[in-house]
Amino acid sequence: MNKKKIINDPVYGFISIPTDLIFDLVEHRYFQRLRYIKQLGMTHLVYPGALHTRFHHALGALHLMGLAVETLRTKDVEISAEEEEAVEIAILLHDIGHGPFSHALENTLVKGVSHEMISRLLMDRLNNEFNGQLEMAISIFNDTYPRHFLHQLVSGQLDIDRMDYLNRDSFFTGVTEGVISFDRIIKMLNVRDDHIVVEEKGIYSVEKFLIARRLMYWQVYLHKTVIAAEMLLVKILERSRELALSGAVLFATPALAHFLNKSVVKEAFVLEPKHLDAFISLDDTDILSAIKVWVNHSDFILSDLCKRFINRNLYKVELSNTPPTLDQTVELKQLAIQKFGLVDEEDAGYYVFTDRVVNDAYKVGDENIRILLKNGEVQDIADASDNSNLISLSKRVIKYVLCVIKGL
Repeated sequence: MNKKKIINDPVYGFISIPTDLIFDLVEHRYFQRLRYIKQLGMTHLVYPGALHTRFHHALGALHLMGLAVETLRTKDVEISAEEEEAVEIAILLHDIGHGPFSHALENTLVKGVSHEMISRLLMDRLNNEFNGQLEMAISIFNDTYPRHFLHQLVSGQLDIDRMDYLNRDSFFTGVTEGVISFDRIIKMLNVRDDHIVVEEKGIYSVEKFLIARRLMYWQVYLHKTVIAAEMLLVKILERSRELALSGAVLFATPALAHFLNKSVVKEAFVLEPKHLDAFISLDDTDILSAIKVWVNHSDFILSDLCKRFINRNLYKVELSNTPPTLDQTVELKQLAIQKFGLVDEEDAGYYVFTDRVVNDAYKVGDENIRILLKNGEVQDIADASDNSNLISLSKRVIKYVLCVIKGL
């Protein structure tokens, strides 16, 4: 069988599958599952084109990793064929542990079990299945491989993952502020003292990358309506779980029922394979089919929230620099109790609640982005840049969220 396939990607054009092993991993059911998980969760309710999947993103990241390795080799950085395949596998599989609507799921049904942890568990399974051929890829992913710069390409502040998702998310949302010069950044990559550096000529492209990331967070990932949709999904899952754990009968696929009807702690997830088996059967359709059926559930709160979800009748969201006052939320909860005939403040918490969101464009001291100056010196981009915006980009921005159901 010919495994040297090409895939037509809307962002980069033709993408080649570089090796037989990578082809077999792409064909594997763990990876094919990513076709049925949207990359941006609920964002299509704001930007209708944002229907691309984690499958798209992983293949795009694989393509960019190939370009990065090619560039580094032209600059006399020795990377063996085995290392090239391993770092490409590491980036291909970096998101394999994501579940449907990942962040909503991690906050409700699989609390304490991160997608990074599930990615590691699935990589270990694949390594066993492929007779140890993923050993080096796993050590690069876990940053235990001696050549640290390979891990930085997979996970860092200027990694291949971010380059693809900013480029891809801006393409599918139509938000041009997210467009980055990924090709120029990759061409400017080099290695010094086992760290990825960017040659000085590429500094403005990196600055644009950081600014694009900040803008994409406010315009796409933390857009008020996106927050409203994701919060509504979280509350639906919380309510369904509360009902299921108290003995109520809810429609659910076997995979969703596994997590809805019991609490699975982190230790059990690692030690008992049945939990991972159930997780890898979950995708967006499990959640959406349940919500469509729960619209007619006898529980008023679950039914009402599901109707609002299906009809895009979302929360009103207020973002502010200071937390809402307790008096304000208590007053709104009392209104909700009266309007919807709710039992108590706990039930009203599905209709009025607070949260917070964080936007970190660049974390100083956290695997800094290093600039290779013409004189051979290496500096952090915040020091090397003459752009005063970078100082503000390195500041963590926290916004407080007040969610109130429409109609109050």
